[in-house]
Amino acid sequence: MVGHDEPPPFDFWSYFGGIPVGDFGGHDFTAGRVTNAWTTRGGAFQHVLVGCDTANVFLVLVLDLDAGNVHGHHLLDLNQVYGLN
Repeated sequence: MVGHDEPPPFDFWSYFGGIPVGDFGGHDFTAGRVTNAWTTRGGAFQHVLVGCDTANVFLVLVLDLDAGNVHGHHLLDLNQVYGLN
């Protein structure tokens, strides 16, 4: 897990700003609140979770640390996946 005080390895917010609204699944991520980040074993990728006001829902950004760009993103709705309230 990456410490909360550590700066991101590069600025990924321009990528975030270009994500189509439909990819947010109706959730509001405008606060830009990074809740968790961790680097994969070997250090090639970092997964960044951006939270919203809905509990257990995150927009995951996959950062390619070697290339210095965003590899992609995914809406992770744990409420839907695991039937959480």
